[in-house]
Amino acid sequence: MTALNIIDFPPAAAPAPSASPPRAPNLLVRGLSKSFVIDRKPLKVLQDIDLGFAPGEFVSIVGRSGCGKSTLLRLIAGLDAGYEGEISLDGEPIRSTSLDRGLIFQDPSLLPWMTVRQNVAFALINHKLSREEKAARVAEHIRLVGLAGFEQAYPKELSGGMAQRAAIARALVSKPKVLLLDEPLGALDALTRVQLQAELQRIWLQQKTTMIMVTHDVEEAVYLGDRVVIMDPRPGRIRRIVDVPFAHPRDRASPELHAIRDAVLADLMDGGGR
Repeated sequence: MTALNIIDFPPAAAPAPSASPPRAPNLLVRGLSKSFVIDRKPLKVLQDIDLGFAPGEFVSIVGRSGCGKSTLLRLIAGLDAGYEGEISLDGEPIRSTSLDRGLIFQDPSLLPWMTVRQNVAFALINHKLSREEKAARVAEHIRLVGLAGFEQAYPKELSGGMAQRAAIARALVSKPKVLLLDEPLGALDALTRVQLQAELQRIWLQQKTTMIMVTHDVEEAVYLGDRVVIMDPRPGRIRRIVDVPFAHPRDRASPELHAIRDAVLADLMDGGGR
């Protein structure tokens, strides 16, 4: 797996690179393969996936439908133990779900009979924190996602973007080491999606939680990711990994980002349908 060398960026035009040195990966995926049985026949959906994720890194995963992106996220989350290969976090094999790994889906899946505060607090039900500590952490994360003043609102009273903010707060309140995002902005209108991309970038910069996001939006993947993993389908495998060597926060109008986006799109069109 090699990074795609898209273009030689003139030093004067490129944004300043991050001052932080690269960190060794603590989330490792090695030789990962996964099959399902469809109509009594095995169907391989992932084949020989090798990836490493460093603490505090933001990685985007793109690829055509059916390439196994969401399956990969579910395996890292520990929702399915039936696979070949190894997945580990901080040297410990991942065999089941854990508070170390949060997961956000396209549907916020808020409990409709609970307020925003109660939905966020629900994630701490098994935490050994005092009532006061839980209340303080919930309030902190509601502020983090910009929902201060809506603590007592019910999901039906929230817009789609606000509901997804609440879901992000709920996923982060337990302070996971890794946050997995499966098309978290895919159901939103274009303007709300752009706004939440910027908010997600702000939250990531503030929290520095490792984030791994599956998306069909290549511009979103490049805007947010330190790296973009391009996957091929049938069976799902890594086609290429593209570095996005620019510091955050980023200017989405940057010609350099547009050049990387266009190259990733071209790569997908070239190989995604094989």
